[in-house]
Amino acid sequence: MDSLRKKIDKLKPQFTKGGKFEKLQSVFEGFESFLFVSDKTTCKGSHIRDSIDLKRTMTVVIIALIPALLFGCYNTGLQHFRSVGTDPALLQAFWFGFVKLLPLIIVSYVVGLGIEFIAAQIRGHEINEGYLVTGLLIPLIMPIDVPLWMLALAVAFSVILGKEVFGGTGMNVFNPALLARAFVFFSYPAWMTGDKVWTEGLTKGMNVIDGYSGATPLSMLATGDTANLPSFMEMFIGTIPGSVGETSVIAILIGAAILLITGIGSWKIMLSVFAGGIGMGLLLNGFAANEYMELPFYYHLVMGGFAFGAVFMATDPVTAAQTETGKWIYGFLIGILSVLIRVLNPAYPEGVMLAILLMNVFAPLIDYFVVQSNIRRRLKRARVSLNTGVK
Repeated sequence: MDSLRKKIDKLKPQFTKGGKFEKLQSVFEGFESFLFVSDKTTCKGSHIRDSIDLKRTMTVVIIALIPALLFGCYNTGLQHFRSVGTDPALLQAFWFGFVKLLPLIIVSYVVGLGIEFIAAQIRGHEINEGYLVTGLLIPLIMPIDVPLWMLALAVAFSVILGKEVFGGTGMNVFNPALLARAFVFFSYPAWMTGDKVWTEGLTKGMNVIDGYSGATPLSMLATGDTANLPSFMEMFIGTIPGSVGETSVIAILIGAAILLITGIGSWKIMLSVFAGGIGMGLLLNGFAANEYMELPFYYHLVMGGFAFGAVFMATDPVTAAQTETGKWIYGFLIGILSVLIRVLNPAYPEGVMLAILLMNVFAPLIDYFVVQSNIRRRLKRARVSLNTGVK
């Protein structure tokens, strides 16, 4: 690493003001900050010093995503080999899934980072590390057989219209990863409805065994097919069809533990999302007007992207509510809307995506009312103290 540091220091003058490649200063600094901690230090004035920065935050989130990523690779291979009537070994299934997922990750990072580099260069700003997480989240919430050109379009849409037009990292209103999923969902619905998302592209040219269905649990419920619904334990473990990183609740909970222990993720948002989902599930169980409403409330917590959304999407520090009380309200409403959209609108079997995007819009409003409520309460307290003469 010392030799690499010396080579970078030797090249640095060429990319600073007055150097031969000064116009590429943002790109150079982006690579440098990715490899090494910044060598800039404060020399005057008051500063708040902390051991955490954006790079470390993004690194922790990526580490938290690894369990879901690894299981997603295994489950991709497992679903494929099941569809052709074979029982794969662990490494065989994992390797098949890894080979299928790797191009999605590469396209996501190449397109997304390429746009961010260009945008930073145009503005003359430093390149932020925010896309490091988004670039991994997007492949994990897509079907494994989504065409690469379609994925590239979705990434470009989410980065340009969902992030850069608002000013870049930290300024976006919507979660960029969910915008990419929404783009594919509404532009190419056949790829995101959940109907045979695993077997459609993975088994071309092969004979799928009779009676095998790659439909996800949510699409089964949307069509009224409750007889073939996987068991609660199967959905909890994750050996079911679905988007790459969303099936295994166990892997997601491991990631949640990492985020909570390190203080990166908000436990208030996570807990309130699950509380809202449980509350709405119980309420619908009370009506039980159809088979979907009769579904036990706890099934909603392990189906589709509910757990993944609660842990990795709803807790996005940029698009979520910022006030402590607002986090409870924000998460609770996401949980309620997720189950409500699923059950009452079969056209959108995965309600988590729409619920989080909708609450991204209302998060600033929630914070506004929470702050105003605090101001009114303190003013009232001050008037009471003034009238009673209490100091």
